[in-house]
Amino acid sequence: MRSPRPARLAAVALLLAALAAAAAAPAAAASRDGYGRARRLRMRGKVVEMFYHAYDNYMAYAFPHDELKPLTKGFTDSLSELGNLNLEHLPQDYNGSALTLVESLSSLVVLGNLTEFDRGVSWLSENLTFDVDARVNLFECNIRLLGGLISAHILAKDYSSQNKDGVYQNQLLHLAENLGSRFLPAFETPTGLPYAWINLKYGVMENETTETSTSGCGSLILEMGALSRLTGDPRYEAAALRALRKLWSMRSSLNLVGSTLDVLSGNWIEYSSGIGAGVDSFYEYLIKAYILFGSDEYWDMFHSAYLAVQKYFRHGPWYHEADIRTGEATHWQLTSLQAFWPGVQPDITRRCCCCKSVTS
Repeated sequence: MRSPRPARLAAVALLLAALAAAAAAPAAAASRDGYGRARRLRMRGKVVEMFYHAYDNYMAYAFPHDELKPLTKGFTDSLSELGNLNLEHLPQDYNGSALTLVESLSSLVVLGNLTEFDRGVSWLSENLTFDVDARVNLFECNIRLLGGLISAHILAKDYSSQNKDGVYQNQLLHLAENLGSRFLPAFETPTGLPYAWINLKYGVMENETTETSTSGCGSLILEMGALSRLTGDPRYEAAALRALRKLWSMRSSLNLVGSTLDVLSGNWIEYSSGIGAGVDSFYEYLIKAYILFGSDEYWDMFHSAYLAVQKYFRHGPWYHEADIRTGEATHWQLTSLQAFWPGVQPDITRRCCCCKSVTS
């Protein structure tokens, strides 16, 4: 298996660092967009203030539970609630996985707080376990916990010389591998498309729903691919790539994908689709996978999908939903989950297209 260049592997984890550096870059005069040095520094300071307001209060009132309830200074062990609209099958004995801490580790490094970063790594190494009877959403657990651990591992390796013990011993990678291995039973379907839900201790539960979203089975390749490259175990990348290829093979003659599907039959459930809920990160992960791993296969899928989106979902600077079989509009609505789209456009199209998407 071909390994990506180190710069590629660190690209996703260090994206915030690049943005922060850009915000702080010296400028002789205000830039054409009005964001001069003084304004950039004020904005950077506000971001730092906001981060520590959230992080410090989480650590004070909710840690090691998953999230803080800011109005009551309480906590919620929310990992099993994410994606669980009806709050079904909630675990009785799950006491949290320090979810907010895991998701905050990379930001701590970006902000230069290596002392707090090291403290978080040490606690997770000694206390975090995934051998818990908890039914979790594969997509949410992947992007939050697995992604958080992998990003933090890469950063910890980079900064190991500054840790208090001098050497980082891959503890977070071991946790990530343990978690990733618990994902694999979800992929044991005739189609290779994973179940949306997995019990971390017992695997796929009896009578589990076979319905999932396009995002749910098409947004796994970054984290699971990186896990394979870092551990040398090809199973994670192979499972995620098989699911992605199957999903792409299900596209319509217009190169459009639906929003929900059945993992056992490989048939679409919902043919109305767009760039918002249920589909959004499918497009995002294709272009990022190409950037991270360098395989033309990801670019070919993304480019074809992007052209189809621009042809059938776009109305002026706006995007609506359409039937993937005919391209005819089905729903005219703007949702917050469409907001990522301008972010993928600068890499592949003219700046004017991106600006129109942003301002609309």
